Amino acid sequence: MIAEQVAHIIAEYVLFVELTSEDDLDPYIGEKMMGMLGWQLENMDKGFLRELVDAFAVIAEGYGEEARQLVRDIPYGFYLEEALAADDPERLAELDALREARN
Repeated sequence: MIAEQVAHIIAEYVLFVELTSEDDLDPYIGEKMMGMLGWQLENMDKGFLRELVDAFAVIAEGYGEEARQLVRDIPYGFYLEEALAADDPERLAELDALREARN
């Protein structure tokens, strides 16, 4: 439950930065905001981070079409699966291959 609440907060933050026009939010500031968020996410307790990553797929269904995909992609965009697999070279290689195939 808490992970979903935190996921909603993070999703709103990300959607604000991603969907706000350059006239209303300086791109440099947006990039800096996202970098700070990414650092905070990567340094979370790994057990909670796992719950949080899973929560994004659940909460995404409550958003409109454009926002839904952005919310689903938060773990991908911030390399959160890689952060969770930091001590597992096999999983990291698998995630790297998946990322290559997606790009």
